[in-house]
Amino acid sequence: MWTTILQNIFNALQWGSFYSMIALGYCLVYGVLRLINFAHGDIFMAACYFAFFIATALLLKIVGGGWLVFALTLVFTMLVTALLGITIERVAYRPLRRKGVNRLYVVITALMVGFILENGNLAILGASALRFPDILDKQIWQIGPLTITNLKVLVIIAAFVVFGILQFIVHKTTLGMAMQAISYDKFAIPLMGIPVNRVITFTFALGSSLAAVAGILFGMSYPVLDPYMGMIIGWKAFIAAVVGGIGNIKGAFIGGFILGFIEIFIAAFFPSSFKDLVSFIILLIILVLKPTGFFGVARSTKI
Repeated sequence: MWTTILQNIFNALQWGSFYSMIALGYCLVYGVLRLINFAHGDIFMAACYFAFFIATALLLKIVGGGWLVFALTLVFTMLVTALLGITIERVAYRPLRRKGVNRLYVVITALMVGFILENGNLAILGASALRFPDILDKQIWQIGPLTITNLKVLVIIAAFVVFGILQFIVHKTTLGMAMQAISYDKFAIPLMGIPVNRVITFTFALGSSLAAVAGILFGMSYPVLDPYMGMIIGWKAFIAAVVGGIGNIKGAFIGGFILGFIEIFIAAFFPSSFKDLVSFIILLIILVLKPTGFFGVARSTKI
């Protein structure tokens, strides 16, 4: 019994790590722009495919894979995905922001961008699932009754590293402080000489890069890619961000783990078909009892 619980705790940490890294992207954009970027789940999907093509190309040059291929794939995937996020901001969101349209139209645009990414992928690559290449050799460690793999450890460590780096960027760097300033008052900030558009571009690039980290690790852990893979995990990461307190970095990070633990333990003790149903019911109850999430507060300032 205790072995099962400990094993599932470890599994939940891995699963929650994916949600946390994606939820941080939602959190960043919402914190700065008050925009729920519903396309973020599909940016994660695109990152998985970018990583697939980059890793496949690198493996043709560097036989056997290894940490060098992983590091190069990670860097290039983050760059390409950041470029995708910047493009989406420039093409889809910035024109609406300049016109000062109602926030509802921006949310609808975000949904449309997500559909374009999904169906664009479907039109270009087809409906057949792709298998993510093996970049790192899978190692299985037996620690007492626990079975642990190197990929699971890597995912969990990556989530905490990403969280630490993001906290540093937001609270210790000039751009991070500019992001916080925009979250206070984006209309007064230009009067202080802060380039709002440049900061927003950086926000999208940073949020998309986080999705890229999650994407490559997800592909390595669950190596089957399809055009709609970002839909469900994106929605769940969004819910995780809301449960933690959307706009709050620590809240989004912990919210991802809360959702991961709920899902894994429900799947462990109940039929797996109950997982999503019960998870969403529990999360709905949490939001009814505390609408601002665990770490959110009803105020105008976020992140």
